[in-house]
Amino acid sequence: MTIGDDPLQNHLLAALPPAERERWLPELEPIDMPLGKVLYESGMRLSHVYFPTTAIASLLYVLEDGASAEIAVVGFEGVVGISLFMGGDSTTSRAVVQSAGRGYRLRASVMMLEFNRAGPVLHLLLRYTQALLTQMSQTAVCNRHHSLDQQLCRWLLLSLDRLRSSELVMTQELIANMLGVRREGVTEAAGRLQDAGLISYRRGHISVLDRPALEKRACECYAVVKREYDRLLPPDVAS
Repeated sequence: MTIGDDPLQNHLLAALPPAERERWLPELEPIDMPLGKVLYESGMRLSHVYFPTTAIASLLYVLEDGASAEIAVVGFEGVVGISLFMGGDSTTSRAVVQSAGRGYRLRASVMMLEFNRAGPVLHLLLRYTQALLTQMSQTAVCNRHHSLDQQLCRWLLLSLDRLRSSELVMTQELIANMLGVRREGVTEAAGRLQDAGLISYRRGHISVLDRPALEKRACECYAVVKREYDRLLPPDVAS
């Protein structure tokens, strides 16, 4: 089996009770999630929800002039497309793959049928949604009040928590687009982290060398988000 081709590598799918899991498995479609793939655009009617296993998706808010900034990241801990079951067929954000990998998708009609059963699936998805909303609100606060160095540390840590690796394949230009800042600012911030021995950056590959030090350098926003995910969601039952 190829890495990423087990749906239970996604924590939400692994946390489903046995009866629900058996209903879902035949409906889940394995998919490639290449870098830059747009899963949905702002205003688009959602046809599927997505469960990454080895990929990371970025949720972006896009302005009228085309500028964008990241509001949340989703990896193997969650699902992309919460607006479907939160009362709307579309969303104001764009979802794009920021780290290539694999995942599964589920048809919108199947998701809504399961959600409307008002059983354990509903409660699991609502807890996940609360955790995701915490990440979104904390990102907004962080981008307004904290330094670019702190924002980059938070972003790196949140991304790494959603990968089974200590390395990210990510260009500085893409990071700048995610954070809504100039590329030069990211270059300087990444250089400071590298000079301090926290990361190694070369040719689009970012390796974390000292995670405890990176966590200390980050603002409180990362810890707030992590505590909320740990509080609301099941532990890693897929490992």
